[in-house]
Amino acid sequence: MSQLKPNIKIYERERIILQSIKNNPDLHHNGLIKLIVPQFMAKTTFENARNSLIEKKIIFVKKKGNMKFYIPTPNYKEKSQQRLEQNTNKAFHDIKLQIKNLDVSFPHKDIDEKILIGTMFLKILLQTDTGFTILDSIKNPKKTLYRDEHLMIQQLISQLFKIIKNDVDYELIFPTIVSYHQVNVTQYDS
Repeated sequence: MSQLKPNIKIYERERIILQSIKNNPDLHHNGLIKLIVPQFMAKTTFENARNSLIEKKIIFVKKKGNMKFYIPTPNYKEKSQQRLEQNTNKAFHDIKLQIKNLDVSFPHKDIDEKILIGTMFLKILLQTDTGFTILDSIKNPKKTLYRDEHLMIQQLISQLFKIIKNDVDYELIFPTIVSYHQVNVTQYDS
């Protein structure tokens, strides 16, 4: 089973809370708890899922007197797309800088650090490329708007592998990084 496979329970719990908020817009915090706990989840689970929705800015808290109400974020679709674009661009620029400095620092790390760094950088590069692919799909599915970014990520992956290939521990590092990636790619049974 892939470690990247989404935890369906988390999404189900967030959906239950969001749906309850949308169906009962005048329900305050304690009323929402009575509606959801214990029928759908425990109180701590409710609080964690609610906090996750707030953190993702899917809902926000509005206080009236001493009561808290949860309200779906207006224009969430547009705001989430903006956030995805900002986060993807930030990750893209950050990883470019980090890989630029990797040439000098990588050979001085111990083998476990090298494996960790290589795996982490590959994961970030692939996630960033996925972010640009999602943005391309949302903005204009018939055109690649982030062609330069996709190409740069491909070049950064190549640069990462060159750094690894030139390392004295290459024969131990490379198979571990590649096997990590293969484990985390969805496997389809034929």
